[in-house]
Amino acid sequence: MKKINLFEANGFNDLGLKKLLVHESPYFKILNFNFRAGQQLPIHSHDLEGQLSILILEGEGEFLAKDGILPAKAGDVLVCDIAVPHGIRAITDMRTVVTIAPPI
Repeated sequence: MKKINLFEANGFNDLGLKKLLVHESPYFKILNFNFRAGQQLPIHSHDLEGQLSILILEGEGEFLAKDGILPAKAGDVLVCDIAVPHGIRAITDMRTVVTIAPPI
C-alpha cells in the first residue's frame, strides 16, 4: 500500500503546469497536474483504446473539447475515452488528478 499527500508532494510552477506521476501499473496510471491561473493543457487525443478521468481537487477551470467548453470546479470529474479530444484550462490556481486506464 502506498500513501501520497498531493498537496505536500506537488506544488505549482509559474512557467507551466506542474506534473507528478502518482502511480503507474499495468492496469492504470494516476497523475497530478497543478495549474496556475491561465495555464492549460491544450486539446489533444491519443490514438489508443482506454479511458481517462480528470478530477478537480481545488480551484476552477474549464474542460476543453473539440465541440465546446464545460465549466469545471472542485469536485467535478470528466470521464471520456482517451481517443476523444480533451484538454483543460485553469481560471484560478487549480489542482487535478488524472487517471488513465490502461496506462499509456
